[in-house]
Amino acid sequence: MPVLVVVGAGPRGTGLLERIAANAPELLSPDVELDVHLVDPHPPGGGRIWRHEQSPLLRMNSMAEDVTMFTDERTSMDGPVRPGPSLAEWAADPAAFAPRQPERDPEVAEELDALAATDFPTRRAQSAYLDWVFHRSVAELPDNIRLFVHRDTVRRITGDPDGPQRVHLSDTVLLADRVVLALGHLDSAPGPETAEARAFAARHGRSYLPPAFTADSDLSGLAPGERVIVRGLGLAFVDLVALLTEGRGGRFTPLPGGGLRYHPSGREPVLYAGSRRGVPYHAKTGYRLQGPPPALPRYFGPDLRLPDGPVEFRRDLWPAMAKEIGYGYYHELFHGHPERTALPWPEFLDAYDRLDWHSPARTDLVAAAVPDPEDRLDLDRLDRPLTGLRVGSPEELQQHLHAHLRADLARRSDLRYSADLGAFFALLSLYGQLIRLLPEHPLTARSTAAELDGWWTGFFSFYASGPPGFRLEQLLALADAGLLHFLGPDTRVELDEQHGTFRASSPALPDHHVHGTALVDAFLPRHALDRTADPLLRQLLRDGRIDEERLTDPDGHTYRSGLLRTDPDARLLDPALDGRPHPRRTALGAPTTTRAPAAFARPRTDAPSFRQNDAVARRLLTELQKEA
Repeated sequence: MPVLVVVGAGPRGTGLLERIAANAPELLSPDVELDVHLVDPHPPGGGRIWRHEQSPLLRMNSMAEDVTMFTDERTSMDGPVRPGPSLAEWAADPAAFAPRQPERDPEVAEELDALAATDFPTRRAQSAYLDWVFHRSVAELPDNIRLFVHRDTVRRITGDPDGPQRVHLSDTVLLADRVVLALGHLDSAPGPETAEARAFAARHGRSYLPPAFTADSDLSGLAPGERVIVRGLGLAFVDLVALLTEGRGGRFTPLPGGGLRYHPSGREPVLYAGSRRGVPYHAKTGYRLQGPPPALPRYFGPDLRLPDGPVEFRRDLWPAMAKEIGYGYYHELFHGHPERTALPWPEFLDAYDRLDWHSPARTDLVAAAVPDPEDRLDLDRLDRPLTGLRVGSPEELQQHLHAHLRADLARRSDLRYSADLGAFFALLSLYGQLIRLLPEHPLTARSTAAELDGWWTGFFSFYASGPPGFRLEQLLALADAGLLHFLGPDTRVELDEQHGTFRASSPALPDHHVHGTALVDAFLPRHALDRTADPLLRQLLRDGRIDEERLTDPDGHTYRSGLLRTDPDARLLDPALDGRPHPRRTALGAPTTTRAPAAFARPRTDAPSFRQNDAVARRLLTELQKEA
């Protein structure tokens, strides 16, 4: 009887299980029995990150209608489509989607009953959805597949490549023909870049919190009224603010003319927050496209022509990517708001198709076709909205930042600007195409480090992975209450030995410094294999059975991405096998060199995670059938 062990029962492990259930009737003979063992210390479905046991203040940054765990007619895969509901559809019609477990938490049950398609659900609501997806996948397994769930941690994997794999749990060993590491978000020990801040805090009795998943952070060391310097204005920052304000007993109430007022509990610290850009991530849009969806990809697809030599992201890929974003944007502007354009769409598109993104002729075309400069897409301004900002006082800096937040909030809630959503859809398409393209056209080490994992990842997150709009309203209310101050762009934090404080400044306000007695790096931790907190990966690395991606250019420039090396079929590359794929070990997820995004799939977007889950499930079933 063949045995498959899947290490990780979160969304990745659950998604793989769903694809096994879908493909088994075709690829596994009814007379072949298969045992599947799912191992995770956290509840199956949600896993660690999406477990129910976390603050109800923490929310998703996607609308309920934009989250699904199921394939659809647009998924490009060999396996069968098994349609299923999005989170919104599941919550709206529980009777239609059996089996559904009774919701044990009354607050979550109440939320699901009232959940609208355009709401941003709590993470606990998503946990309930993932729990249901897991149980549905189990129910759809054919009779010849048995599932065993172990609430445990895998410590070691041993065994020869041509023999059974021994999967060591706390008090038992599973013998497996195949092992899959279904990796989600992973922790790493603080990196060397945090060593000075950690030592400074210990030396002066101050608090320093390195990058971490906010839901798991111990914030008790941040005292009421304490001045806290915060580096980072992304999603980790938003979660941090929620836990330090409402999480400490404060509350928001609506103002009669719009906006919010914050009522402090007296237990909040005072936050001084900054980043390279100096502004929080753009709020998520609260509307739908007004025109038809654009047909993507148009320029950044399989027909993209690349040089034969080394590939550079900004030089060779970005012009087509930027043009794709522009296509998504202008497609929606011309179709959803034709009264704000001066040319017929076919005429504009015919000219746009022929012009390079960076050409003056493309700029002239847009200027002729889109009369209002505010309706023209300016990617450089979107990327660095505070470039060159100089102000004369802290008060002027706060006024400028508050105006920026109000303008962003208005734009992301006003249907007049639905072209922004068209650009967003194009950005999503780019991610899927990159995953197809990069294995055949790898970037140089320098470009991977500075442009792909650096600039591009940051720009995508800033534009497309921001918080719900109400979070910006809350930030403005906290600023009005004197509990949140913005430091400005290119924030710099120095360690002031004389005063024993963290000293923050920005070139937007020269010669002005803010001193804090605590520092929080509000970033999600970047996984580094040599510092991983995962005991199994530590063992495999120590034994020389896994390797981290290392890229080296002809000029000697080297980059270590922290990602686990796999081949295109997701097999682990084993240094003990001279770097060849291990025939019995597979790894899926964002911490691998497939670079699949960790975000949940949107319906009908041909999500890369679905394609990969299906391909791996089919490969495993085919191999196990042959060996049965």
